[in-house]
Amino acid sequence: MKRIIFCVLTTIFLALSLAGCSQDLSKSTDKTSLGGQTQQASSSNQAGKKTIALVMKTLTNPFFIEMEKGARKAENELGINLIVRTGAKETSIEQQISIVEDLINSKVDAIVIAPGSSTDLIPVLKKAHDANIQIVNIDNRLDPTFLKKMNLTDIPFISVNNEGGAYESAKFISDKITKPTKVAILEGIRGADNAEQRKDGALRAFKENPNIQVVASETANWEIDEAYNVTKAIFVKNPDIGAIFCANDMMALGAIQYFDDSSRNDILVAGFDDLEEGERAISKGKLQVTINQQADVQGYTGVKYAYEMLNGKKQPLETIVDAKVVTSSKQ
Repeated sequence: MKRIIFCVLTTIFLALSLAGCSQDLSKSTDKTSLGGQTQQASSSNQAGKKTIALVMKTLTNPFFIEMEKGARKAENELGINLIVRTGAKETSIEQQISIVEDLINSKVDAIVIAPGSSTDLIPVLKKAHDANIQIVNIDNRLDPTFLKKMNLTDIPFISVNNEGGAYESAKFISDKITKPTKVAILEGIRGADNAEQRKDGALRAFKENPNIQVVASETANWEIDEAYNVTKAIFVKNPDIGAIFCANDMMALGAIQYFDDSSRNDILVAGFDDLEEGERAISKGKLQVTINQQADVQGYTGVKYAYEMLNGKKQPLETIVDAKVVTSSKQ
């Protein structure tokens, strides 16, 4: 695979997290699986340790498994108790809200959250904040206007440049288009900041090529099965589409499965997340490009920030992790 760092927008130097996350990230402490959530085994209640909760959207997407690995790395280094809780699916917003309510009642010290919605989690996070629980926002940005309205102006945010990453991914396939071509976009959850940013980045790249006409932009809610069905519906209406940008690799894999089933091997496909399955699809020529947004670094840095906040250290309000363009070495 060929990897190209395209943005270096970090507001602070993440030397500790980047160096730490490059070692032994595949190792995690023993844990028990409890239906869509993971928790530390019996050792998690050792006296004197701070308890930090990592709340993610789901564990059905390997991206979040990598995020947990980074968080576990921080747990081992910092000597804290890490509780990991997730919804059943990326769209399980109400479940995420209930999880945060439970964590408030459990009196955890801090919550690191990758929210499924940029707005719907804010009221319950306000309750957590008012209960003196430290909050760190990772992956998908909480809505800044709503945060300000709720007087939550001190929550650090850690992620990649989603608009820029999507632009680079879509541009990679756009540059291959030299004749009039119809293209489509598979969006994430509408209203989620990262989904909107990725759609905007893809549209920006496609608009730069006068040969491209965007004929469809539909949500598949980050899900592989939904992406299969949405792609099928799009291609029934527009069978002559030549390229598709998918806002994450799970949706790209769903689209690719539809193309395999319908014997369409001529479609340019761009993804985002750099999952292992995505890299295998690249090696087979079915996916042209994806974006590595270093989920492990986001998880590691989120827990590290929460720990340091509990020890009185102020953190930057925005930290942008480097993203990488991943393509086949043959391209």
